[in-house]
Amino acid sequence: MLYHITTRTEAERAAANGEYEPAAFAREGFIHCSYRDQVVAVANRLFRGRPDLVLLEIDPAKLTCRVVDENLEGGTELYPHVYGRVPTMAIVRMLSFDCGPDGRFAWTL
Repeated sequence: MLYHITTRTEAERAAANGEYEPAAFAREGFIHCSYRDQVVAVANRLFRGRPDLVLLEIDPAKLTCRVVDENLEGGTELYPHVYGRVPTMAIVRMLSFDCGPDGRFAWTL
């Protein structure tokens, strides 16, 4: 499975439109995702303290676009990037993703 952190508003918009496309998609051309063991580190690095987030669980077998494992920031850890919009039928679950009182995220599946 792939995981994508987004706002509840963007996730609800996807449900209404039938596909998910984050605001940065037009600029970047892909959707940033993580594998399960990468989610918490990504959330704490990029979204610390954000109270309005959800976690989309995406089944890559239901995508019609390519998924590329890469690191475009010069590191060695590879992250899955989805090069296309995600149809809502590929979103297996939308999970609340709340940070703790200290603003940090913790998550176990």
